[in-house]
Amino acid sequence: MRLLLAEDERELADAVSMILKHSHYSVDVVYNGQDALDYLTGQEYDGAVMDIMMPKMDGLTVLKKLRAAGNTVPVLLLTAKSGIDDKVEGLDSGANDYLPKPFDTRELLARIRVMTRQQTTGTDNLLKCGNLTLDRSSFEVEGPGGKVRLGNKEFQMLEMLMANPGQVLSVDRFMERVWGYDSDTESSVVWVNISYLRKKLATLDANVQIKAVRNQGYSLEVV
Repeated sequence: MRLLLAEDERELADAVSMILKHSHYSVDVVYNGQDALDYLTGQEYDGAVMDIMMPKMDGLTVLKKLRAAGNTVPVLLLTAKSGIDDKVEGLDSGANDYLPKPFDTRELLARIRVMTRQQTTGTDNLLKCGNLTLDRSSFEVEGPGGKVRLGNKEFQMLEMLMANPGQVLSVDRFMERVWGYDSDTESSVVWVNISYLRKKLATLDANVQIKAVRNQGYSLEVV
């Protein structure tokens, strides 16, 4: 899943970004409200973690502009303010959740899981396609031949494919959602990770295959 983190305290932003990436999220980081609005209106995200007090534009204003434009991206607000009135204002402005600083990273991750889960078709952490099951909580994929834990990028790519079975996903879409908007990584990394995934699916005796569609991208097909 792809998240936007908007936090003007750079040390905190860097620390939270590392935690999110370690938890298999793709993360773009911005340090002011105007950039947060630009990123969220110009790109597709599964959720946003946003501080309220930011330069150029505060988080509540960003949130109100997003909702006024019909953007329903889930938003978790972070703030040093913990009063009930502040919390009510944030939720009334369209926030999905609210977390006061300082916070425990375990609670942050739990709240993000709940927030983003509400946007998926399933009600739990399992994705299924053919005889494969992907566990979003353990980052393991299981088939008749056993189970294997996936690396960060492999997990995110397989999650995209299993959430969209039969749909062709372009290389650009993988790059944007897995490596991030500002990444300078070569697009050939998509093919490399697809190759790794194919080998792992073969060891699991999967009845699904990742098929390449010339000049279009890749799709997950039951065979």
